[in-house]
Amino acid sequence: MNEPPQSLPVDRRLELLEARLAALEARLTRPRAAAPAPVTPAAAPLAAPALNEDALEFEVGQKWFANVGIGVLTLAVGFTVSLPYAGLTAGVPFLIGATGAAGLLVLARYWRQSFARMAGYLRGVAVALLYFATLRLYFFGAAPLLTTDSGAGRAVLALVVAGNLVFAWHRRSPGLAGLALATGYATCLAVDAAGFFLPGLVLLAGLAVAGSHRGRWPGLVLAGLLLTTTTYALWAANNPLLGRPFQFVATPALAPAGLLACMLVLGLGPLLRRDGTEEDGLAKSCALLNCALGYGVFLLHTLAVSGAGFLAAHVAASAVFLGLAVLFWVRARSQVATFLYAMTGYLALSVAIIKAAATPGVFVWLSLQSVVVVATAVWFRSRFIVVANFLIGTAIVLGYVGVTEHETGISLGFGIVALVSARILNWQKARLELKTELMRNAYLLGAFVVFPYALYHLAPVRYAGLAWVGLALFYYAMNLVVRNQKFRWMGHATLLLTTLFMVIAGTSRFEPVYRVLSFLALGTVMVLVSLVFTRMRKPPRP
Repeated sequence: MNEPPQSLPVDRRLELLEARLAALEARLTRPRAAAPAPVTPAAAPLAAPALNEDALEFEVGQKWFANVGIGVLTLAVGFTVSLPYAGLTAGVPFLIGATGAAGLLVLARYWRQSFARMAGYLRGVAVALLYFATLRLYFFGAAPLLTTDSGAGRAVLALVVAGNLVFAWHRRSPGLAGLALATGYATCLAVDAAGFFLPGLVLLAGLAVAGSHRGRWPGLVLAGLLLTTTTYALWAANNPLLGRPFQFVATPALAPAGLLACMLVLGLGPLLRRDGTEEDGLAKSCALLNCALGYGVFLLHTLAVSGAGFLAAHVAASAVFLGLAVLFWVRARSQVATFLYAMTGYLALSVAIIKAAATPGVFVWLSLQSVVVVATAVWFRSRFIVVANFLIGTAIVLGYVGVTEHETGISLGFGIVALVSARILNWQKARLELKTELMRNAYLLGAFVVFPYALYHLAPVRYAGLAWVGLALFYYAMNLVVRNQKFRWMGHATLLLTTLFMVIAGTSRFEPVYRVLSFLALGTVMVLVSLVFTRMRKPPRP
């Protein structure tokens, strides 16, 4: 029977303790089999959260009511400041508004932690209120304290706008920055003088781009585009906000150049972003607005005043937009923005050509421009430009047919342009990544239709059949030169078309001599073509 440890001698107890420690060490140093990894049970799919009516109520009460309430509050304060107060100078409403703006800023600072969203809205109201109060010094009263014609009056407005911009930058708020820019554009309209308005517009466009780049606020460029074009349109329409009648201003003559400079500055905005190598939806939207809204206002104003500088203005616009297209292609490999800017540049060039050339010579220059468009489309690798150019070229041909009473040979130029365009596309089809022959066939089809039309109207009717036979021989010769089977098919189709024409018109409208000559020429050529194809299909002799 084992004795209890307490009754053993000390030395015996030490021996037992050492034995136990040795056994424990041996067990600890013995290699253990790797324990199987614990299997984590698959998480059960989360159930779709049920519609929380309380959350919706808080969304409406906290955000929607705040937005609407702040908007209503801003309008109320603006109306209050703008009211004429009998017996009070214009400085009193300004002091009231400035004091209210300061109070709102203090309240926003007090609420910056507990009501952060509301505090941000209050800052916006304070910026707007301060600007409205400043405008009260110039407008809405019987005796204004300042005028926008004086240097001091313009300086005060400029200082308020500058203060708003600095405050927005200090708060790192894109919303305040957009509001501050809006006060700047409003100041340009309030001053109205061209010497202040046009440089101010360009400066504000530059500030929008700089804020977008430095503050990483890409939406600021989009806001700048909308504000710039809207402000310029109002000013060009004689600034009806100041109570003037609607009419386009013709002076200064260089006013459209200011808008063009703004379009260039704002167009460069998306390229200056740190992630400018990728084309996103914002860059596409900016390009669309710049082309549609910006150039639309530019075109409308220049057409309305129609001064001596119209041609130069649109040549400059073409250079600006084509330059933007090149920059977007080189820097960002853009597809949409490059297409929009390039097509707007071509449109501006077309407008300049239409202004410079008379009818029908203008169609010659427009058709030559079509070749340039195809060549640049190859460099841009843009199939969209190729398709758009074909549609525009078709419209040019139809316009020529509808306008011109007598054929002068210009239609032959259309056919040559179509053949040259088809050859360019065939030459650079790999660069354009054209998957089908659709566009090249479309240009060849255009040439096939235009050439017979031109020859029919240029030559007397009795020679039309002979002219078409010569056209078929030209297509066969082109096949030998460029080794393209499509030209053979064009020759075949032309001979068949000539046969149909001879059967319908040659038997009744031609004089006997010309009828015989036409049928002999047509029959001879068709027999020769048949012999050539028979020889080509004949197997070589051993």
